[in-house]
Amino acid sequence: MNVHPETKNNINTKVVDNFSTLKSYLFFVPVFLLSTIFLFLYSQNTLSVAHYIAVQKDWFYYINAHYSQFPNTIYNLTQIGDALIFLSLLSVLLLKAPKLWEALLSASIVSAIFSNVFKNLFAVPRPAAYFNTKSFTIIGQTLTGHNSLPSGHSITVFTILTVLLFSFMPKKILSKILWTIFIISVGLLIVFTRVGLGAHFPLDVITGSCLGGISGLAGIFITRNYKAWSWIGNKKFFPVFIILFLVCGIIIINKIRLENLIIFYFSLINLIVSLYQITYAYIKK
Repeated sequence: MNVHPETKNNINTKVVDNFSTLKSYLFFVPVFLLSTIFLFLYSQNTLSVAHYIAVQKDWFYYINAHYSQFPNTIYNLTQIGDALIFLSLLSVLLLKAPKLWEALLSASIVSAIFSNVFKNLFAVPRPAAYFNTKSFTIIGQTLTGHNSLPSGHSITVFTILTVLLFSFMPKKILSKILWTIFIISVGLLIVFTRVGLGAHFPLDVITGSCLGGISGLAGIFITRNYKAWSWIGNKKFFPVFIILFLVCGIIIINKIRLENLIIFYFSLINLIVSLYQITYAYIKK
């Protein structure tokens, strides 16, 4: 279980090198997509809440009907949009690629700000607060708040996936294309579970995904330009993560007690492995 120093250096160096080559024009892609969504809504005269929902009503019912045919699968997948679960799955990379985790932490802060600000700003009702709940499928908790836009789970998923995308971006152009398509496809598969569960409208998750892309890039550039999290790879701070992993493990165990989902077991196993690795590395002379 011990992490070989050379392996750590190789992985972390790859991440650092990849981050150093990124250009700020990459922000253009998610910003362009958000602008396209706005212009589409404006052109359809659908900037009001009622019109925003009406213009995507058919999409919502179609996606909800098809995704909800696989309730157990999508309910497990949607948990990845919980930062605790997703970051726990990646905890095994803490020692191997601390620079990755620096970016993840910075990006997570940006995404949390985006989520809170825009949810309060738009105050769009959830599907269950607007439609007759018997007209579509709801899996899990029935959410009836007015915080549908943007989808927080989608922001989280694409925040983390964006950091992973550029952290491990291959060198060859074909590999870059395939890697990018893979990451985006996985992300879209996960975020649209929110529609399948009856928790969000399609544009909620698309908007959230774009904001997640911006958050992920912001986290990378913050990490590249500032050293706020440089202590992460310092051995004397390992007890912080030992305590953190223990607390996260307890929370996930409680989640398993309440909802016996397989994704929680994967997260817990990764935390246990990570806890062993970091504890061993800390006590090792």
